[in-house]
Amino acid sequence: MGLRYALLALLRVGPMSGYDLKKQFSLSVGHVWYAPDSQIYPELRRMEAEGLIRAEEAPRGPRATRRLYEATPEGDRAFVAWLDAPLEYQRTKDVAHLKAAYLEAVDDGSARAFYERHIAVWRDEHDRWVEELSNIDALRNPMLVRRLAVTAESDRARTIAFKRHTYQGLVARARTEIAWAEEGIALLS
Repeated sequence: MGLRYALLALLRVGPMSGYDLKKQFSLSVGHVWYAPDSQIYPELRRMEAEGLIRAEEAPRGPRATRRLYEATPEGDRAFVAWLDAPLEYQRTKDVAHLKAAYLEAVDDGSARAFYERHIAVWRDEHDRWVEELSNIDALRNPMLVRRLAVTAESDRARTIAFKRHTYQGLVARARTEIAWAEEGIALLS
């Protein structure tokens, strides 16, 4: 269900084509909610059928058309209701930590390779999220700029603060995962 709310978050700033949604998704909410392209279009069709969004055909060049999606008032209400509802936390499913619990079954070289790969992945995430914080501070994030354009001036600082807070949490998570893997390497003989 998170995908629909991620899409509604994007569409609340104004109409977008499916292509624009996919692009903005990867540059924005995709940092906190992964969804392949193959899930986005079916979800848009379901949301349209439920009245959460509407789509209209718009010209794209001299012979082609594209569908522009926008949130409906019902979609806005559903989004706010979702934000207001208590979060139902899921039990953790973490393959990396599951593997780490049983690394005694492999040689130190394999265990080291596992931890080094974990560090590399989380360093990439860390760097991406630090860069995104920089983009937020410099107002270079296109989706944030669009959000701010439709946000009351009195709420803009709050919008930026919550966006920053989210990415600061992601940076902290990456640092924790890197430190954990470094501790794992220290366990090796």
